Amino acid sequence: MSFSDYLEDKVLDHVFGGSAYTAPTTLYVGLFTSAASDSAAGTEISGNSYARQSAAFTVSGTSPTTAASSAVIEFPEATGSWGTVTHAGVFDALSGGNMLAYAELTDPSDFTTALSKVISTGDILRINAGNLKVTLD
Repeated sequence: MSFSDYLEDKVLDHVFGGSAYTAPTTLYVGLFTSAASDSAAGTEISGNSYARQSAAFTVSGTSPTTAASSAVIEFPEATGSWGTVTHAGVFDALSGGNMLAYAELTDPSDFTTALSKVISTGDILRINAGNLKVTLD
């Protein structure tokens, strides 16, 4: 996952500028049908029972240090088409708020091969524990 411009600014200000940044108490994962970037979220899904889901992370390792989701992240059953989910983002609020990090969905066997997912009525999207990762090296 890549940091958004918002989080990059907060981290640099916190470490080098002396402006304290208070981490959010809860993190939320959102899903997109188009690519996000450092400066903007992608097209987030809306309607058909979609809602961002809370997520907890465990930070471990050195060179690289990785924050990985510590539990399954399960979205509610779609009551209509969500379209083709291509990206995910981590936010500091259940709705609105600031995007902190984002990434394209990838195959968990290698974390590099793009793996979009069509979500139709009745589908449930799950991200297994450890499969949502933020790495800095």
